[in-house]
Amino acid sequence: MKDEQYMHLALALAKRGSGTTSPNPMVGAVVVKNRRIVGKGYHKKAGLPHAEIIAINKAKEESMGATLYVNLEPCAHTGKTPPCTNAIIKAGIKKVVIAMVDPNPEVNGKGVETLRKAGIEVKIGLLEKEAQRLNEAFIVYMEGKRPFVILKAALSLDGKIATKTYDSKWISSEASRRFVQKLRSEVDGIVVGINTVILDNPLLIPKVTRPKKYPLRIILDSKLRIPLLCDVVKTVNKYKTWIFTAEDSRTEKEAKLTSMGIEIIKVPKDEFGRVSLKHVSNELHRRDIVSLLLEGGSEVNGAFFREGLVDKVMLFYAPILIGGKTALNLIGGKGVDFLKDAFKVYVTAVKRFKDDIYIEGYVHRNH
Repeated sequence: MKDEQYMHLALALAKRGSGTTSPNPMVGAVVVKNRRIVGKGYHKKAGLPHAEIIAINKAKEESMGATLYVNLEPCAHTGKTPPCTNAIIKAGIKKVVIAMVDPNPEVNGKGVETLRKAGIEVKIGLLEKEAQRLNEAFIVYMEGKRPFVILKAALSLDGKIATKTYDSKWISSEASRRFVQKLRSEVDGIVVGINTVILDNPLLIPKVTRPKKYPLRIILDSKLRIPLLCDVVKTVNKYKTWIFTAEDSRTEKEAKLTSMGIEIIKVPKDEFGRVSLKHVSNELHRRDIVSLLLEGGSEVNGAFFREGLVDKVMLFYAPILIGGKTALNLIGGKGVDFLKDAFKVYVTAVKRFKDDIYIEGYVHRNH
């Protein structure tokens, strides 16, 4: 096997931690000696041993003089676990191949420096783009100081997410919906606006057998209009739920919702009288929320775009045409005046889910 193959294995191992490592990144490690894999592992959950430690422990004495392949720079600081660099040095690892430097300011180059000072050869940048894609949410969380936001939507070929009567079940195929349920179990939170709760009465959980986790349910409700008998409220004892509301929202209802187990978080309003998404984003970052799945309606989607908070789109186009001026578009609000101001999407995947066309891409902000 070549270096690239060992790193591909490290990346594949890291991916096993998808949905369970947050707020930590996904990391996989492989220990190789004389072209033979003698140890491998991945980080399973925050607070548990890091990938490098697991791989070295499995390699035992064969770590001496071996090469360690890891998709993210080993930590050199004490967090919930001791520094990985200490264990690497102590094990006698001769060379460390790293896909990408850790964007965490507490690490960022310090791990590499520590290893080199100990006389260990360090190579950086092997399959770097693949490593960055794997931990894209963690990078935005660390560098952008906010959660990574994925806009997910099912829509008609003419860009409608519901009819003029708000009928939207179901636009996408069962195959598309199965894919989405898996995605839900891999993010930290699902975000919707209050109109979606009132109109659709969603449960906002992954509907799969034994999901990796149940993400946090986040509702944007500036006036606390949420119905006390909706499915989200009725299931708060099972699934963690936060409501972001305006600072001057109804205190009587707030007390009732709080007594039922919902956490109410008050933030300032924006210029439109809705909760300020920048304050919401800052608060979620402060609370270690790394990734969000945005399943909002037209207006919430538009607000996230307006604030420049959407990083990625995952769109499922069904082979139907809805039409009508009052049918709901994917993105509400005023929109842009000129094409030059439009958000560019760099498409990275186009697939078929039965009859649906799936498009995945990254949003580029040019303003």
